[in-house]
Amino acid sequence: MSTSPLTLTPGQVPLAHWRAIYRGAALQLDPACTAAVQASAATVERIVARGEPVYGINTGFGKLASVRIPAEDLETLQRNIVLSHAAGVGDATPQPVTRLMMALKLASLAQGASGIRPATLALLEAMLARGVIPVVPAQGSVGASGDLAPLSHMTAVMIGVGEADTPTGRLPAIQALASVGLAPAVLGPKEGLALLNGTQFSTANALAGLFEAERLFQSALLTGALATDAAKGSDAPFDPRIHTLRKHKGQIATAEALRQLLLGSAIRASHLKGDERVQDPYCLRCQPQVMGACLDVLHHAASLLETEANGVSDNPLIFSADNGGEALSGGNFHAEPVAFAADMIAMAICEIGSLAERRIAMLVDPALSGLPAFLTPKPGLNSGFMIPQVTAAALVSENKQRAYPASVDSIPTSANQEDHVSMAAHGARRLAPMAENAMAVIAIEWLCAAQGCDFHAPLTTSAPLAAVHAALRAQVPHLSDDRHIQPDMQAAIEMVRSGALIAAARAELPAIA
Repeated sequence: MSTSPLTLTPGQVPLAHWRAIYRGAALQLDPACTAAVQASAATVERIVARGEPVYGINTGFGKLASVRIPAEDLETLQRNIVLSHAAGVGDATPQPVTRLMMALKLASLAQGASGIRPATLALLEAMLARGVIPVVPAQGSVGASGDLAPLSHMTAVMIGVGEADTPTGRLPAIQALASVGLAPAVLGPKEGLALLNGTQFSTANALAGLFEAERLFQSALLTGALATDAAKGSDAPFDPRIHTLRKHKGQIATAEALRQLLLGSAIRASHLKGDERVQDPYCLRCQPQVMGACLDVLHHAASLLETEANGVSDNPLIFSADNGGEALSGGNFHAEPVAFAADMIAMAICEIGSLAERRIAMLVDPALSGLPAFLTPKPGLNSGFMIPQVTAAALVSENKQRAYPASVDSIPTSANQEDHVSMAAHGARRLAPMAENAMAVIAIEWLCAAQGCDFHAPLTTSAPLAAVHAALRAQVPHLSDDRHIQPDMQAAIEMVRSGALIAAARAELPAIA
C-alpha cells in the first residue's frame, strides 16, 4: 500500500481516489469532517432524550417499525440488528472490494447525516489503516433497504463477531482487532443501522467492475490496433473527419487513439496503394463506433457511480441544523442508480469482448485475413490458433448471458414492506468475472495479432505496437509448431490483467477516471 495516504474529503472524493483505493492505496479521513459528525451524534442523543418514536433509533426495523423499544434496550437493539442481518452466503468478497466498501461507508458516515459517533467512525478508519478486513459473504443483498447482509458482516467484526483477514492471516473478529491494538465497539442508538444500511457493497463492486472495464477497454484498443496491422487493415476508417461528422465524443477519442497507435507502421505503408480490398470487415473498420460507444457508456456509468460514492444512502437521515435536529426517513438506500450503472458496464464489457472475438475469428480465417490458416506455418499438421478462437467464443457467449440487465428484476422482501428492489448487488458482482472473461479474449487476440504480424517480417508495425509485440514475445515465443498452448494463453492473460500490456505501449489512451 501507499506510504502517503489519500485524504478523503466526504462528499468530494474524485473517482481517481476510489480507483487508487481499489488498487491498494492507504487513506485517511479529512479531519474537517469531525464537527459535522459530532453534531449528528449529539442530535441522536437529543432525539433519544425527547422520547419520541423515531424509526431506527427507538423502534424496530422494516415491517417491525411500529414496535417501540425502551431506552434501556437501545444498545441491545443495535447489536441485534447487526447479528440478525449478517445472513450472507457464498464466497468471501475479494479483499480489494471489501476495502473499497469500507472506505465508501467511511466517507458516507463522515458527512454528518447518519448519527454515528466519532469513536465508532474512528474504529472503522483504524481497521482500514491497520489491515483488518472483514470476511464478507458475497451473496445476500437485493440492493434495496441497503446492502444489509454484506454491510452487517462488516459491522459484525466491529463489535467482535465473525472473522477478518489481517496482516497475519484470517482470525476471529475479537482476535483480529486485538492483533492490531483495537477493541470492539459497543454501538449506540442508530449506529448499527447507520453502518449496515446503504449502497456501499453494490457501489464498491460496481466501481471495481468499472475500473477493470477501463483496463479492458484500453487493452482492447491496443490488441485491436495490432490485429488491424496483422490483417493489413486500413487506417482510413480512423480519419478524424469521419468521426467529427458524427460528433460522439467516445467515437472521436477512440478513432484518434487507433490512428496514433498505427502511425508509422511499415506494414500499413506496404499496402497503401494497389490493395484490391475496398473495405475491411466491421470488426476492424467499426472499432471507433463500437468501442467509442462503449467508452461513452462507461463514462456515463462512471458519472453515476462517482455521484453515488459521494452521497449518503442510509436511513433515517439526521439533519442537525433543522428545527433543533430531525431524523427523516426516506429511501436513499435504494440502489437503482447503481443497478443501472452496473448494467451499462456489463453491456460494455460484453461488447468489447465480442468485437475482439470477431477479430480473432477473422485472423485465423485465411479467406478474410490473407494469413496462413489458423496462423500456423504448417496448417493441417498443426492446428495453430484454432481452439483458442473457440475458447474466446465460449467466453463471449458466457458474457452475453451474464449481460442481461439485473435492474429489470425485482422480488419483494421483508413481508412486502420492501416491495421493489434494485438487484444492484449481484448486478455489480457479475462485472469482475465478466471482465476476467473479456480479458482472456483480449489476451488471445494479442497472441493471434502478434503471430499475424510475425508473418509480415521484415516489415514492422508502429513503435507503440512493436513495444506491445516485444513485451509479449519476452514471455511467449512465436508459434512455429503446435505446443501446449494453455501456458502461453495464461501468460498473456496475466499481462493483460496486471496492466503490463498497457504499460508496454507507453501510449496515451482514453481513460475513465
